Amino acid sequence: MAATMHAFANAAELAANLADKVADALSKAIAAKGTATIAVSGGSTPKAFFQALSTRDLDWPKVTITLVDERFVPATSDRSNHLLVASNLLQNKAKAARFLPLFHDTGSAETAAKLAAAETASIGNPFDIVILGMGGDGHTASFFPGGNNLAVALDPKTPRGIITMEAQDAGEPRLTFTFSSLQDAKLLVLHIEGQGKKDVLTKAEGAGDEAEMPIRAVLRRAATPVDIYWAP
Repeated sequence: MAATMHAFANAAELAANLADKVADALSKAIAAKGTATIAVSGGSTPKAFFQALSTRDLDWPKVTITLVDERFVPATSDRSNHLLVASNLLQNKAKAARFLPLFHDTGSAETAAKLAAAETASIGNPFDIVILGMGGDGHTASFFPGGNNLAVALDPKTPRGIITMEAQDAGEPRLTFTFSSLQDAKLLVLHIEGQGKKDVLTKAEGAGDEAEMPIRAVLRRAATPVDIYWAP
């Protein structure tokens, strides 16, 4: 599937342009069906984008926000994607949006994944918007090279929903939407910054195994063409 590169002079310009693109897509979804859904990623890269999007003028009470993936840590942890979103996106006008976390304070990541899968199933599919990131190892969502559930996560026959993932480079156990849950979003964005990430992307676009660089599964097999947003 062909991807489209959108390159910007700097991170601030990227954040503003991506916020405009996402706000427009959310508004169109609300106009078409009365609601809109977006799944976002963690890490340091999306902070400025989250902050810009939070100020955009749209019907936020009709928007449901969830996470592409999450660490099995409470929302008070500085490693929590929930905390990142609460601190940067669920602010300003976007405070009125509905947020569905993936973490649940249960005894195991597996139980939390089942609860999160049941809750997020209620918002319907496909997502209107999915914003992915990418690690220096070529992982996206919690699709980590060497992950214990990687083959299941990437298998197109695995149902929509949330599964657990453990990997050497992942730190805590993870909760992640499956490939089938993310790949057909109406707007599918890969947001990366820095020359290092661009070099990783170039490698991923070449020949090689999806298990080695799981972002390849998205670039090669997603039903929706990927919009890549990049700045140096």
